[in-house]
Amino acid sequence: MNIFKGLYLILIEPDILITDYIGVGGIGATFLNSGILMILSIFMLYKCKININGVSIACLFLIAGFSMFGKNIFNVWFIIIGVYLYAKVQKDKFSKYIYIALFGTCLSPMVTQIMFGIGKPLMIRIPVGILVGLSIGFILPPLSAYLIRVHQGFNLYNIGFVAGIIGTIFVSIFKSYGFLPESRLIWTTENNMILGVYLFTIFILMIFIGFYLNDKSFKNLKNIFSYPGRAVTDFVMLEGFAPTLINMGINGLIGVIYILMVNGDLNGPIIGGIFTLVGFGAFGKHWKNMLPIFLGVYLGSLTKIWSINDPAILLAALFGTTLAPIAGEFGWKYGVLAGFIHSSVVLNVGVLHGGLNLYNNGFAGGIVAATLVPVIEAFRKEEV
Repeated sequence: MNIFKGLYLILIEPDILITDYIGVGGIGATFLNSGILMILSIFMLYKCKININGVSIACLFLIAGFSMFGKNIFNVWFIIIGVYLYAKVQKDKFSKYIYIALFGTCLSPMVTQIMFGIGKPLMIRIPVGILVGLSIGFILPPLSAYLIRVHQGFNLYNIGFVAGIIGTIFVSIFKSYGFLPESRLIWTTENNMILGVYLFTIFILMIFIGFYLNDKSFKNLKNIFSYPGRAVTDFVMLEGFAPTLINMGINGLIGVIYILMVNGDLNGPIIGGIFTLVGFGAFGKHWKNMLPIFLGVYLGSLTKIWSINDPAILLAALFGTTLAPIAGEFGWKYGVLAGFIHSSVVLNVGVLHGGLNLYNNGFAGGIVAATLVPVIEAFRKEEV
C-alpha cells in the first residue's frame, strides 16, 4: 500500500479500541504518523520552553506509542486547542497545561468517531466533532487536578482515569440521542520478526548509550529500583538522565520478552504498550514494581475464562503497570493482587466510554487503586 494512501486511511478511520493502524494503513504509514506526531510534540515542548525531564519523556513515548493505534496527525489538535483556550480563560501560560494537553489526546477517537463514524450530514458531523474536541480539552485541566486525589498517585495514568470519566459522560449523552459506537478489533499478526528486531535494537541501544553516558557504569541504577514509583517520581531529576535511559531500555526489553514468551503479537497496540513501559521508565516504573503486576495478570489467565495472549489481556499486562506504585509502596504481594484484579476490571469498563478512551487501563487502574489502596492501608495500620 502507498504510504500516503495508508496515512489518509489512518486519518479517516474510526479509532475505537482496538484499531491497529498497521492493519489500517500499513507499517510505513503507521510509523510516519507516529514520527510526525512525536516531532510536533517535541516542538510544542520547545516552544513552551519546557525543560525535558521524566514526565516529558513519558509524555513523548505515550504520543509515539498511541500514534500506532488511535492518535493521528488530524484528531489530536482539537483537544489540545481546547486546553489552550482554558489556559487563555484562566489567564495562565499554556506551558502550565502542556502535559495535560498532550496526555489528554487519549480522547481523540471521539473526534474521529463523530466526524467520520456516524451517518449524519458532513455539515453536522464536522462542527459537532470540533465542538466535542474543544469541550473535552477545556474541562480536562480542572478535572485532572481534582481527580488525582481519588487514587493518591498510585495510578500513574491519571489522565486515563479522568478521560474515562469524561468519556463515560459524553458517550452516555450520545447514547441518549441514539448514537451507539460499535466495538471493533483490528489486530495484525505475523510481524513479530521485523518489529521484534526493531524493538530489540532500539532498547539495547538505549542501554548501551545510557551506560556510556553514565561513565561506562551502572551507578545510580540501583537507586532507581529503590523508589516505589508513586506519582510524582521523576527519575531524570532524581538520579540523572543516563541511568534513567538504562532503566527505560530494560523496561522495553521486559515488555518485548513478555509478549514473545506468551506467544503474543507485536503490532501497533502492543508497541504502544511497550513504549508506555519505556516512557514511564523515566517516571515511576522499573522492573521491581512492574513484574508483580505482570504476575497478577498471568495468574488471572490461569483461573479466569480468557487466555493470556488474548489482545485485551496482552494490553492489560503492559498498561496495567500503571499500578506499579502499589507494588513499590506496599510490597510485591499487593502488586500481584492489583494486577489480578485489574485484569478483570479493565475488561468491563470499556463499555462505559464506548472504547473511545485510549487509556482504558488508566481508567480501570484508577478504579482499582482507589478501591484497593484504602483497604491495604487500613490493614497495615492494624498490623502496626
